[in-house]
Amino acid sequence: MKSVLEELSRRVRTAMVKVGADGDPIVRASQDAKFGDYQSNAAMGLAKKLGKKPRDLAAEIVAALEIDDICEPAEIAGPGFINLTLKPSYLGKLLTGVPSVADGGLDRLGIEPTADPQVVVVDLSSPNLAKEMHVGHLRSTVIGDCICRVLEFEGHTVHRENHVGDWGTQFGMLVAHLLREKPDIIDHPDELVIADLESFYVAAKNRFDADEAFKAESRETVVKLQQGDPTTRKIWKAFCDESLRHCHDIYDRLQVRLTDRGESYYTDRMEEIIGRIEKKMVGADGGWIRESDGALCFFLDGFTTRDGEPLPMIVRKSDGGFNYATSDLATITHRVEELGATRILYVVGLPQKQHFEMVFAGARKVGFAGDDVALEHLGFGSVLSKSGVMFKTREGGTFKLKALLDEAVERALAVLREQDRDGGFSEAQAAKTAEIVGIGAVKYFDLAHARQSDYKFDIDHMLAMEGNTAPYMMYAYARIRSIGRKAGVAVGALPADEPILLEHPTEIALAVKLVQFSETLHGIARELRPNVLTEYLYELAKAFSRFYDKKNGVRVIDATPESVRNSRLRLCDLTARTLKLGLGLLGIETVERM
Repeated sequence: MKSVLEELSRRVRTAMVKVGADGDPIVRASQDAKFGDYQSNAAMGLAKKLGKKPRDLAAEIVAALEIDDICEPAEIAGPGFINLTLKPSYLGKLLTGVPSVADGGLDRLGIEPTADPQVVVVDLSSPNLAKEMHVGHLRSTVIGDCICRVLEFEGHTVHRENHVGDWGTQFGMLVAHLLREKPDIIDHPDELVIADLESFYVAAKNRFDADEAFKAESRETVVKLQQGDPTTRKIWKAFCDESLRHCHDIYDRLQVRLTDRGESYYTDRMEEIIGRIEKKMVGADGGWIRESDGALCFFLDGFTTRDGEPLPMIVRKSDGGFNYATSDLATITHRVEELGATRILYVVGLPQKQHFEMVFAGARKVGFAGDDVALEHLGFGSVLSKSGVMFKTREGGTFKLKALLDEAVERALAVLREQDRDGGFSEAQAAKTAEIVGIGAVKYFDLAHARQSDYKFDIDHMLAMEGNTAPYMMYAYARIRSIGRKAGVAVGALPADEPILLEHPTEIALAVKLVQFSETLHGIARELRPNVLTEYLYELAKAFSRFYDKKNGVRVIDATPESVRNSRLRLCDLTARTLKLGLGLLGIETVERM
């Protein structure tokens, strides 16, 4: 389906050039239907530059505008806004041209992939393998997954990188503890099972703090691990594999796929990275790369301490060890030079903002990433309790993500059983639906909030059947699908070339919302804001409710003549397909019955 926004922007731009006002046409979807479907306020910004009144310039642009085939006559509002209203015939033609769903294929709704595909790396989730995933990993995982899905749909090659924490001093402690507790791990590493990673970590830490001999043993184990001792590496790998199994249990429930590539993957690259950095040094006592108190540091313009002193970014510690900055620089070189990335996105919490700003600035200055590579930190806010503090368990510990998902599914099952009073669901059907609804509710509730904002975790709200929630959206989809069944029609099998006829205001409003889906996705691919998609889907569902409303909308199942009935049934089908595709891009399944 052609993007209406792009077409209108092209035509307004052409008209602007004709009147000597070349610039951004600034066409946007109207926030209020009384101002048309789209609006351009280009005249507002250009008028002063051209020595004209905005309204006069807007009149010149409108006079030169050729849109009779797609829009009603343009109107000028206020000081110079140009309001554009799409013709029902044009909307009907666009929607009639949407192809049917190919058997077994992805339903693209006629939306073409981008003409300029990129190689994109998305750094998401990134748990520490020493502990189980907690609620703090939810946002990085689901936001990152949604962004990957949208970019993949757009036609980009996307690498989903799970940069897990699997290296460092604490792993010496964990491997040493593992040897004490399960000495047979040396001979049977594939049989390792740790039921509770959190308890295992706490036990190891308590032993480390209380036992000096064990502390010395842990430090020796770290050295063996770093030096590549085969036995130590084998035990370490067994622990990492078991930890990742816990993680992938969560990923499977969330339907998130990614490539695990831990910090250890870049260990052998560190010396090479430092060597490349040292070649850029001007001198030991000057330049932006220099040693400070024995550590090799970057001193980048614009980064200072609270006292106004230059803020160093350490890339090699005084003891010769490496840190997060070194590892992140190594990941950039791998992603640019080996994966061929032209856009790298880091879905990491907002507290890491300065760290990534410094890493990006350092990578560019040292030549690891050129101007043709976009480096973007997609910072996100925190998950809070209802009282507005960090979300914790009653005992004060971090809330495990598995427990959170379990609770959501249990609550969803209770809601389904309460609504299914006629016993239409079997136990198996109820359990499967509750899993889809519960997991979907958690993901949708997170994604519906602006990425950079904190939000309060409210399981009652996220499972509500009204408002902008996953259950409401799933119900809207299931309800639309039931219309075809009630009509006794295989809606998807209606002739694709039968015209969609738009006369009633609610039909037209629904059609406008449907054709705006493609531009919504294109905008999300640029700006990386999943909440824009949830807002769009909610508005689409509301537009459908007004269309199907018995009092203020139109008749569908019993509409006459048959051409009108089929047209409206096709509108139902297109709405359901859009909801399903949109929810799918959020990583949320649909159900045929609620």
